[in-house]
Amino acid sequence: MPHPLPESSRLRLRELRSSDARDMLALLNDPDFIAHIGDRGVRSEAQALAYLEAGPLAGYRAHGYSLWAVEALPGGEFAGVCGLIRRDTLPDPDLGYAFLPAWRGRGLAREAGRLALEFGLHAIGLPRVLAIVTEANASSRRLLEALGFRCEGLRRVGAEDLLVYAIDGGAPGG
Repeated sequence: MPHPLPESSRLRLRELRSSDARDMLALLNDPDFIAHIGDRGVRSEAQALAYLEAGPLAGYRAHGYSLWAVEALPGGEFAGVCGLIRRDTLPDPDLGYAFLPAWRGRGLAREAGRLALEFGLHAIGLPRVLAIVTEANASSRRLLEALGFRCEGLRRVGAEDLLVYAIDGGAPGG
């Protein structure tokens, strides 16, 4: 039986679905997303749907987890994504997150990250979770450290040199 996804008084994690294509299109084309995470080349709702199918939805089927939608409560608005991603280029799942501009600066990334770590490390028992970030992304580096990650140094991940952070099972920071 699958584990329920966690929520807090301010947000809820839920599986992404095809009806999120419009919101994902906006997120994937946000200039900060492109600058700090990368240009995924998604320029239409149809491409966003294909991105969801090949990425998060395939991840749920293969691993039981992936990126999840972050809904702001009480209204349930799509604020962004946060979750655990399996990549061929990393030995353990990594924490990923991105928020639409209107939802940044409210502490939601930290809260969603804490919930995602709680799910991964405790509910499903992952022994370790990684996170990858560019050296220039100081705000994400601070967030990862606040969540209890430790920097393991600069490594080649795919085609990029990225800082790799790690957290082992046990209580995540918060």
